[in-house]
Amino acid sequence: MGKRQHQSDKMYLTTKEWSQFYGGKKSEDRNKIQFKRLPFDHCSLSLQPFEHPYCSRDGVIFDLASIVPFLKKYGVNPATGEKMEAKSLVKLTFHKNASGKYHCPVTFKVFTNNSHIAAVRQSGNVYAYDAVEELNIKAKNWTDLITGESFTRKDIIVLQDPGKLDKFNISKFYHVQQNVKVDSEAEKRAKKDPKYFLNSTNSETEDILKEFYRDYKPEQKKNEDQRKADKLNAAHYSTGRVAASFTSTAVEPATEHAPDIIDEDIIKYERVKKKGYVRLVTNKGTLNLELHCDKVAKTCENFIKLCSSGYYKGTKFHRSIKNFMIQGGDPTGTGKGGESCWGGSFADEFKPNLTHSGRGVLSMANSGPNTNKSQFFITFRSCTHLDGKHTVFGRVVGGLDTLSAMEKVETDKKDRLKEDIIIENCMVFVNPFEEAEEEIAKERERMKAEEELAKAGPSTSARKQNSSVSANMEERPTVFRSGIGKYISGKKPSDILSSSSSSKRPADAEEPAQNTVPQKKKVKSSLALSDFSAW
Repeated sequence: MGKRQHQSDKMYLTTKEWSQFYGGKKSEDRNKIQFKRLPFDHCSLSLQPFEHPYCSRDGVIFDLASIVPFLKKYGVNPATGEKMEAKSLVKLTFHKNASGKYHCPVTFKVFTNNSHIAAVRQSGNVYAYDAVEELNIKAKNWTDLITGESFTRKDIIVLQDPGKLDKFNISKFYHVQQNVKVDSEAEKRAKKDPKYFLNSTNSETEDILKEFYRDYKPEQKKNEDQRKADKLNAAHYSTGRVAASFTSTAVEPATEHAPDIIDEDIIKYERVKKKGYVRLVTNKGTLNLELHCDKVAKTCENFIKLCSSGYYKGTKFHRSIKNFMIQGGDPTGTGKGGESCWGGSFADEFKPNLTHSGRGVLSMANSGPNTNKSQFFITFRSCTHLDGKHTVFGRVVGGLDTLSAMEKVETDKKDRLKEDIIIENCMVFVNPFEEAEEEIAKERERMKAEEELAKAGPSTSARKQNSSVSANMEERPTVFRSGIGKYISGKKPSDILSSSSSSKRPADAEEPAQNTVPQKKKVKSSLALSDFSAW
């Protein structure tokens, strides 16, 4: 044995070893591997059994529903790739026997994948080639065996020859090699379903997909705010859609900056400068309430709207604690119900100058931060420990005797009133929010009228512009000469002053001389310069 005989051995299997020695993929004849036989009764384009057979001049059979859209889109033969027109197709007439199989109408032989089949172009009738050869070619009878139409030898189309099966090789079809096809409407609808692209899935994947489709709820498109920005609600900042669409593919592209729209409530609350006044009529008397609409606008608007809509009418005060407060505003009477005029709850509004100081303070009841709804309470004395927890939005300005009568009603161990105190009616005397809305509406109408006037009457603006231009023309300086310095007169400055004084202020000459400022005399110095010659 020679030395170093294993020196060239690798510690791994090479590509050649994998492919030739250890059961890898062998390089065999690809034509033999890829040969796939198409049955004679199948369409060469859809590869499915045909219903309305048509054939080309070279005997390739297609179904009418498949070949027409393909020719409209590509204009070539799906099998060979050569140019082909729809008018060159020949309609075929296949005959069936009692069992529903295709056969020759003359010899009654059933067609198989090994039968020699031919057709006559004029009639489209399909026969066994043996019948055409014996009864037409050899007998020189060039008439159709069924219809009697005359034809020539060139009109005989061979549909299937057992000795030449190349045209039935699916792997050599042009549309298969080039992956050219026309999707039907059913396929287009099927491709919209994500399951169309899942060829094979295991049981775990199927369970996950079932759970996903069961719990999945498509995102509902929210109705975008269609309001347009005007001088009242246009913000000094943009919506940010341009930047968002540039950095995120989930946002619709936007190329124009648009100012953001300020909420209408903010615009309205800025114009509220008054107090609101409401009267609650109970079975114990009336309560006149003053609302701090200029300080806690949202809370006051909620209370006023609920009073105006009759939400509190018929409700009871469900909780009362002596020397503390009485609570109401819940339609259910349990202390757990109620909602705001907008539905749900809204945020707190705490102001340092609004505190629970004194008797008759009107404040919002809640179950935690930012959970204000419709319930409110009125204090019987100062409750400074509630500051920063409950929003103070009003006070009792009339009916303190009624409040005292309400405090005297006895309660049980759960602070429930033994005698019902019912709100019989609510009357709104002053609603500053309606006034603010009317003011905003008037401003918008005025701006709209100005815009329409600017669009419809450009002549008025042109007149104003012409008048201003003519005024400027009149104020132009006088021209004394041409060339450089044409606006400078040749008079001396003293003459200009005298002329201007005489023309502009003639009364100055009649004024006494004492009004004129006397010129200062130059003081002569006694000292003279010396050249030091006397030294």
